Amino acid sequence: MAHLAAQPLPGCPEIRLALINSDFPTGPLPPEVMRAVIAEPAYWAFCWGSGLGLARALLDAPLHVAGKHVLDLGSGSGVAGIAAAMAGASRVTACDIDADACLATAVNAELNSVHIDVVDDLAGVPRPVDVVLMADVLYDRANLPLLDAATALDAHVIVADSRIRDLGRDDFTPMFELQALTFPNLGEFDEFRTVRLFEQHPGQRTSNSSPADSA
Repeated sequence: MAHLAAQPLPGCPEIRLALINSDFPTGPLPPEVMRAVIAEPAYWAFCWGSGLGLARALLDAPLHVAGKHVLDLGSGSGVAGIAAAMAGASRVTACDIDADACLATAVNAELNSVHIDVVDDLAGVPRPVDVVLMADVLYDRANLPLLDAATALDAHVIVADSRIRDLGRDDFTPMFELQALTFPNLGEFDEFRTVRLFEQHPGQRTSNSSPADSA
């Protein structure tokens, strides 16, 4: 019922992604389609608001990634990694356990004329890593251990999320907030418009790793 269309991002026109068609129906889906969506959700077919916001932030302030090896952890469409490459990262690696997301990241990187190494397991990420980007990966509390996996890389970790108000850890400090919505927007609530960025620098690790408080 859907197709992909290469389209520039609102507020970030430097980047084009192959995303689900914006006129995809938002009403109830046929049962067989709903079952297929639940079985194999195509997260990579959207540019989630936090990824869009982080991409804009990196393009506006390239010093965070310029000349560095950047890991886009939970890459989805690859938007954060693509922005890092465009902002002057010396190397970008994208990691996602979803094979379709890995393919989408590779296709979108080519669409934007940047090179990204794509892996499906954190063990396959070349070391050392200088910067870890995590955008919209904490929507599920089961993903919270990824914070520990990211900090274990002894890198500068930047988390962007619109569904988390507080990471609940004193080793992460707030950076700033910005406004962005998922694109195409098929009915996302306005309460998720505010994207919050947090960071942790190497050496800031702490034993306080209490669960994040959801929005």
